Amino acid sequence: MSDSRPSVLFVCVHNAGRSQMAAAFLTHLSEGRVEVRSAGSVPADAVNPAAVEAMAEVGVDMSAGTPRILTTEAVEASDVVITMGCGDTCPVFPGKTYLDWNLDDPAGRGVEAVRPIRDEIRRRVHDLLDHLGDRARP
Repeated sequence: MSDSRPSVLFVCVHNAGRSQMAAAFLTHLSEGRVEVRSAGSVPADAVNPAAVEAMAEVGVDMSAGTPRILTTEAVEASDVVITMGCGDTCPVFPGKTYLDWNLDDPAGRGVEAVRPIRDEIRRRVHDLLDHLGDRARP
């Protein structure tokens, strides 16, 4: 890694909902003190509009997000890899911290159903910031 910031990769199947929301929260809450990536094992064509709307409600704009394919390079470049239902598709490298966040998939759901998922992701991102320590806090 080229800088001293901690680096986190969020991975879900479509990289359209959960991982996008988690990445947006971590970027927002860390104020740039964490290098944030997100990817999917089978990326969707676009970010879930209900997830975009739910995040906008709490002041986080992720409307410019684009689903990305999971690469070995993204995993190698990350200190922490957080999976969200992507199964065994995520490559495993020694020395990385791997966490699995079991969260409902917001795919095909309206904003009312996405809000509780969003709120749980925000809670877990706050916990992650605590785990990452002073380097990650503004």
